[in-house]
Amino acid sequence: MTAARGTPASESRSAAGDRSPYLIALVVSIATFMVVLDTAIANVALRYIAGSLAISVDESTWVVTTYLIANAVVLPVSGWLSNVIGRKRFYMICVAIFTVASLLCGLASSLTALIIFRILQGLGGGGMPTSEQAMLTDTFPPAKRPQAFAIYGIAVIVAPTVGPTIGGWLTDNYSWHWIFFINVPFGILSLILVQWLVVEPEVLERERRERLAGGLKVDWIGFALIALTFGSLEIVLDRGQLDDWFSSATIVTFATIAACSFIFFIPWELTRDDPIVDIRLLFHRQFAMAFIVMLAVGALLFGSNQVTPQLMQTNFPYTAMLSGLAMMPGGLTMLLLMPIAGQIIPHMQPKYWLAVGLALIALGMWVSTSLVPDASFTYFASVRVLQTLGMPFMFIPINSIAYAELPPQKTNEGSALINVARNLGGSVGVSLAATELARRSQFHQSRLTENMSPDSPAYQSAVHNLTQYFGQTGPPATARGHAIGYIAQLIDSQAALMAYIDIFFSWAIFAAILVPITLLLIRRVNPAAARASAGH
Repeated sequence: MTAARGTPASESRSAAGDRSPYLIALVVSIATFMVVLDTAIANVALRYIAGSLAISVDESTWVVTTYLIANAVVLPVSGWLSNVIGRKRFYMICVAIFTVASLLCGLASSLTALIIFRILQGLGGGGMPTSEQAMLTDTFPPAKRPQAFAIYGIAVIVAPTVGPTIGGWLTDNYSWHWIFFINVPFGILSLILVQWLVVEPEVLERERRERLAGGLKVDWIGFALIALTFGSLEIVLDRGQLDDWFSSATIVTFATIAACSFIFFIPWELTRDDPIVDIRLLFHRQFAMAFIVMLAVGALLFGSNQVTPQLMQTNFPYTAMLSGLAMMPGGLTMLLLMPIAGQIIPHMQPKYWLAVGLALIALGMWVSTSLVPDASFTYFASVRVLQTLGMPFMFIPINSIAYAELPPQKTNEGSALINVARNLGGSVGVSLAATELARRSQFHQSRLTENMSPDSPAYQSAVHNLTQYFGQTGPPATARGHAIGYIAQLIDSQAALMAYIDIFFSWAIFAAILVPITLLLIRRVNPAAARASAGH
């Protein structure tokens, strides 16, 4: 980097060395895309995995749950691990573990083997985002970071959108094994490029040697507490609706473990000189607000990515691939807007862009409440574009706010917490959406059946007309039973459709409420102060 791009302090922490920092942003985005894509792609293949391994669909969901648990356990401590092992070295270890585990997942012939390899894959995947974002923050000066995170954001935000399409195509045309095999060439390419192009700055090596000079001190208690907290919480969030929440002894047990572990974790980490998770960063107002807003982004992004394809595949005759194609325009919209957002965002305070992004998302979710039973492919595609229109204007400013006032030696820890927020928000968003769908479906079903009594003239007329219709194509003795069954099926379908509308309405209100909160609570980012605090 030249002096025009930064001072010697910024060069000393840069992962680019003498190369273009944009090249480094592209290189680290390869593995990011691979990991986020894998998270989204596995959901599509669960029923194929269940059929191939002769297990139930409910059992196959552990393929996703165990990955998320492993991811949640390693992510909070990945900043500390990066400091101890070395940023580039730790990153390459994570990419290698993820790549090898992906190959083993594709070769797995039993559920037990697949779960073990998915845990290994989650451990590797969970460690990558921290190093990636730390590299970008240290390589780019504050004024250029929006452009860096625009490149990175393409991978983070677009991958969950194209995941269902790729997963549906691979499983329909080949087999579920290929959703894991596809990671192998990307992983190898990432390792080669990182080894060749990414530089480990001398200042980071010196800080690592100083940290280890007195011997490696591992906060094992802190690690155990945070692992129990997030591991148990992930089980609660992922399995809660399936097991009927707190009526299940399993859910109650893991919820208690998560709560108790977290209660003990906070005072323990606050009294450590070298905590494994530096939660003191959350006492910085700007960083804390960025953490909270990232929770919201994760909930809205991952929640909508889960709910919208599910709607098309359950209430409409869409295959996994076709529903993925309907989601594709939203991904393409973000792909086009990310570079544009990276260029224009530096010209206005980040908190105003956050407000714009949230307002656009609220509008998109509000339009989604116009859902009708005969909605077309064009409708779903256009609505998805509106739902995702504001995402680029949220993802980039959040990172600008989060890292603006952090000292350079805290970049890894800050990156770990921001990624925890995104993943945790996503898990909470998906879980709440599933719960609201089930509860509101029951509510609307009970309301719709209020007039379905034998004494209702409308009900009698509907049964009579349908009985005549089914009597033309089947035995008259069973025509009435078919008519009643058809009405029940229609009520279930209408109740579910209304429940999805309620979810979109809830998200619209949630995003709208966050608009004034961000404007009131997030301070203006002072570029001079940001450069000084970041070592530029």
